[in-house]
Amino acid sequence: MRKRVIALFGVVAAVGGMATAVPSAAGAAGTEGAPAPAARTTLKWKDCATDAYPALQCATLKVPLDHGRPGGEKITLALSRVRHTDTANFQGPLLVNPGGPGGSGRTLAGFVAGSLPKKLAAQYDVIGFDPRGVGASKPALDCRPGHFDPVRPDPVPSTAAIERANLDRVRAFAAACGKKYGSLLTYIDTVSAARDMDVIRRAVGAKKINYFGYSYGTYLGAVYAKLYPERVRRAVLDSVVDPTGVWYRDNLDQDYAFDARHKAFAAWVAKHDKTYRLGTDPAGVEAKWYEMRKAVAKKPAGKKVGPGELEDTFLPGGYYNGFWPALAEAFAAYVNDKDDVPLVEAYENFAAIDAAGDNGYSVYTSVECRDADWPRNWNRWRHDNWKVHAKAPFMAWNNAWYNAPCAFWPTRHLSPPDIANAKLPPVLLFQATDDAATPYEGAVVVHRKLRGSSLVVEQGGGNHGITLSGSTCLDRYLTDYLATGEVPRGSGEADATCAALPDPVPAAAAAGSSAPSGSSSLHGLLRHRR
Repeated sequence: MRKRVIALFGVVAAVGGMATAVPSAAGAAGTEGAPAPAARTTLKWKDCATDAYPALQCATLKVPLDHGRPGGEKITLALSRVRHTDTANFQGPLLVNPGGPGGSGRTLAGFVAGSLPKKLAAQYDVIGFDPRGVGASKPALDCRPGHFDPVRPDPVPSTAAIERANLDRVRAFAAACGKKYGSLLTYIDTVSAARDMDVIRRAVGAKKINYFGYSYGTYLGAVYAKLYPERVRRAVLDSVVDPTGVWYRDNLDQDYAFDARHKAFAAWVAKHDKTYRLGTDPAGVEAKWYEMRKAVAKKPAGKKVGPGELEDTFLPGGYYNGFWPALAEAFAAYVNDKDDVPLVEAYENFAAIDAAGDNGYSVYTSVECRDADWPRNWNRWRHDNWKVHAKAPFMAWNNAWYNAPCAFWPTRHLSPPDIANAKLPPVLLFQATDDAATPYEGAVVVHRKLRGSSLVVEQGGGNHGITLSGSTCLDRYLTDYLATGEVPRGSGEADATCAALPDPVPAAAAAGSSAPSGSSSLHGLLRHRR
């Protein structure tokens, strides 16, 4: 989705967790801490610098479509790199992934390299990649261009006709994917993407990789580690997917968490009633939001924003509270001034789907529908989602239709691997307690499954993707680990705790001040929905 990044203001209090140096597995040159030799690569790196990332290089890599037939048909992955400059202390490749599935990772390499301390970034080749089917990788999937064009049927199937319209739409998407990519879909899945990562490792000439994944990228990294534990040097997993719920249950769990974050948004708007004039009672503010939803269901704002598009517009606020001021302004203008222009602008900035979004969604469904078993009986979906909707109406049905092509997917499903692992060096996990996209319990599950891992918790935080996002406390644990392999060790469920960043201030108040260094552009790079 296209997103405008809103600065998040505030500083963090650093607390908790005694750090201990825990030796990781041997690096590319031998023992942990010893400089790795400059790797011999088979890739041809070319300059692809941008104004934001002047050191960025790009390359392409052929990988087997079917890793069971390495000599068979090949597909192409698009890679990016910010090369190390400290040869004496080179620590090898650091592969990064922004989530999804379906997120392009090439720009993330520039972001990570530019956000880490210069001395530390200089020790790594930070490598981004577009997973198979994504972005500049070839072939790139686009099952049904314009699938999200407005105005879609109301997500809440309050009548049989609305339910049929939504079912027709998701069936058409699944059928289009099967017709266009029938022979390819069998190989669009997380295990295949993890095996691609090992081809990248070989291509850059490394015996081991370092890994840094957000969101779905945590699951991809955990699957890679299960397949190749001896090839993992260090791994950072930020905003952790529950591997025991992939993917049907995980999506239901999201619905409750996003509803809670929507209530947190309403409470924040109520707190700033002097700015937004929507009332001081959070429940009353939330009720006005649902009144707005009813209004756009009758008459879509700007002929673009119906109820589904409205939910899509406010969904990013569940990922990142830095978006709240812009969303609140649009909300207030519509309710107080009968002005729908800001709401349409918010839709264009936060939710409108372009060709890249069509591609991302095509890969998202292809991976999730193939990865695991989904109910094929629509009665099960109907029962489960009405049950969730009764308690968490904000996005229950919106999320259901987003994933519903999996009920009609044209390929058979795989069995998800058990990511439990006792063969890894210490893995560092980061999780906010109130994260909606990947609820907290998933991080606890992975912490238990990865023996020797360490969990750093942002207490009271609700954002998704929390490192390199303004918290000096969280980033201290991250940089210590990438520099030395050091992880915190605690006696409780979490090994270390950091206080959450403050909520943002209203945009009107922020306009007169400059953004502090803690502001983050990370949330413009992470793909929504996982």
